[in-house]
Amino acid sequence: MSRYRPPRSAGTPLITPEGEARMRAELHELWHVRRPQVTQAVSEAAAQGDRSENAEYTYGKKMLREIDSRVRFLTKRLENLKVVKERPADTGKVYFGAWVTIEDEDGEQSRYRIVGPDELDLKQNLISIDSPLARALVGKTLDAEVRVHTPTGEKLCYIIAIEYP
Repeated sequence: MSRYRPPRSAGTPLITPEGEARMRAELHELWHVRRPQVTQAVSEAAAQGDRSENAEYTYGKKMLREIDSRVRFLTKRLENLKVVKERPADTGKVYFGAWVTIEDEDGEQSRYRIVGPDELDLKQNLISIDSPLARALVGKTLDAEVRVHTPTGEKLCYIIAIEYP
């Protein structure tokens, strides 16, 4: 059995201004705060002598690799992202960046914002534009009936509000 895993697709290269700010803040934190701290800890651990049995040194080097990997990812990803700052011309339809309130067949309401895949956070009701729900909503108008294909089957919902920040 092979350990090969095909690379994940990067997803749609769109991001909101808030999402870009969060990614840039994370990059700044990693590069200017965390990495210098870990580098200092590694150099102190290396000064203690035998590195082969030094857990602090081994752990510090591992942390540096993880930080450097994340910094490389964020740098490359930020270069390829398109920040969507402007509102669409037709605010009566669902597009990227919209807050959409939907109501299901049982009368339960949910409110989601359609964002880029790098901003996905279900706790804050931020869904990726690549998700099945967002794909079904994009381009629809107020009071539209939307059919969403989910793993548990097809769901029906209605758009009851569309807002753009």
